[in-house]
Amino acid sequence: MTEIEIGRAKRGRRAYSFDDIAIVPSRRTRDPEEVSTAWQIDAYRFDLPILAAPMDSVMSPASAIALGQYGGLGVLNLEGLWTRYEDPVPLLEEISTLDEVAAVERMQEVYSTPIRAELITERLRQVRDAGVTVAGALSPQRTKEFAKTVVDAGVDMFVIRGTTVSAEHVSGQAEPLNLKEFIYELDVPVIVGGCATHQAAVHLMRTGAAGVLVGFGGGAAHTTRAVLGVSVPMASAVADVAAARRDYMDESGGRYVHVIADGSIGRSGDIAKAIACGADAVMIGSPLARSTDAPGRGFHWGAEAHHENLPRGERVEIGTVGTLEEILFGPSRVADGTMNLIGALRRSMATTGYTELKEFQRIEVVVQ
Repeated sequence: MTEIEIGRAKRGRRAYSFDDIAIVPSRRTRDPEEVSTAWQIDAYRFDLPILAAPMDSVMSPASAIALGQYGGLGVLNLEGLWTRYEDPVPLLEEISTLDEVAAVERMQEVYSTPIRAELITERLRQVRDAGVTVAGALSPQRTKEFAKTVVDAGVDMFVIRGTTVSAEHVSGQAEPLNLKEFIYELDVPVIVGGCATHQAAVHLMRTGAAGVLVGFGGGAAHTTRAVLGVSVPMASAVADVAAARRDYMDESGGRYVHVIADGSIGRSGDIAKAIACGADAVMIGSPLARSTDAPGRGFHWGAEAHHENLPRGERVEIGTVGTLEEILFGPSRVADGTMNLIGALRRSMATTGYTELKEFQRIEVVVQ
């Protein structure tokens, strides 16, 4: 790919966001009713290519159960308020009423309460008893500490999610998590990320992960780009990691690792573009946080917003537009792509003549 001269000592390649690209119609169209949005990872099949981001503003045990019943996968934040407090509802209400100046400091206080292993077990049990697929997320820093608790609680899918996750973390202070050994010893499929480059993705795939999360620094509540200067536009990131999946399939003799876009997906068109760039599914936060059922009550934030030393996220007010069911399946009362996400994806696929997600990955795109 052609590099651009930034200055005499530095060159860089052009990268594209979802806003920079568009999907090109093909010679064929289909009825939206004939389109399937189903996908499968490991032994688990889902009707919707939607994973809920493990954020306290997005997922509670109740909302994870609801999303699972609709055909998606709700991922619980196992380092959030639900595993620190018996009843976090009053604290969630308080966070939604904080003024902008006091929000970060108060959230740091609220999240300083230690995580309790017994609450991890209880929250995952609630989801499991509802009969839906159980998924929980830990950061790489907490994975070794609580992994046994999570697996013993009967989790079906283990998510290791951070701003940037590498297969080779070097530390002179403590023994880092060896992803390859860790995943090999687990009896459950692991989804790990984020990453945004071909090389990093290949290394994560070699750890044995069932899925790789693509993206960092681009979420609606993240300020990683402003604080750390780290970000990769998502269209290019997803396409690069999809190429890594292809190369790793050749290297491994056919092992397929799922690519899950995680970041900068705020509206239904972004979901279609992520899959068109090569994603198998998407992990979304802000679209689901707009639900009247969401625990954030119209506000959205991630773990970065209350980091004890270097917050690089914000609590943002995004408002509510409808119930979880309406956001997923409509009917939509707005024309901005925040409701009826699945109906829009179906129509996008039908308009371009595709009936399966894997086929839709081959659609032509253009740079706008």
